[in-house]
Amino acid sequence: MALPHIDSIPGGERLAKEKWNRYFLQFLDMMDEDDFFGLQNYTREIYGPNGQIQPDQHTEVTQMGYEYHPEALGKVVEDVAKSVTIPIMVTENGVATANDKKREEFIQRALTSLHACIEKGIEVIGYLHWSTFDNFEWQSGYSMQFGLIEVDRTTQERIPKNSAYLLGKVAKENNLVTKFEVR
Repeated sequence: MALPHIDSIPGGERLAKEKWNRYFLQFLDMMDEDDFFGLQNYTREIYGPNGQIQPDQHTEVTQMGYEYHPEALGKVVEDVAKSVTIPIMVTENGVATANDKKREEFIQRALTSLHACIEKGIEVIGYLHWSTFDNFEWQSGYSMQFGLIEVDRTTQERIPKNSAYLLGKVAKENNLVTKFEVR
């Protein structure tokens, strides 16, 4: 399931609870025989007394217009874990940005928040980054850059970004990376 972290400011708690029910809780009985819960996360949504609060000019956003909030991953994993007894697998998590330094930061912060969940005893059985390649997004064509690897659309050459090496180092060492230099 694609789930943002649902958050609220004072007065928005009821709306946030209703949204979480619509996004997730109403489907719990359909998971009775599932082996794991597949979670996709890219951002959070914040609710106030009058509805969802959209990002303003002071909020950093991604190419998709989502709030840049890597920690949403850990928060939504915690929220899901309150309601399921099966393991959780992150099947998509990433950021649409042309700035690969922001992608590196996103990966580090998202994985740090996910690691905190594991330390709390939440059974997380995997993490898949979205996406390996800058790809075709259905409603946006090739304009969104989610990939760890750039694709030259003229030559089809694949060019690994520094973020690909960062995630590779995390996977190879089975350890979060705090300082990282290209290769």
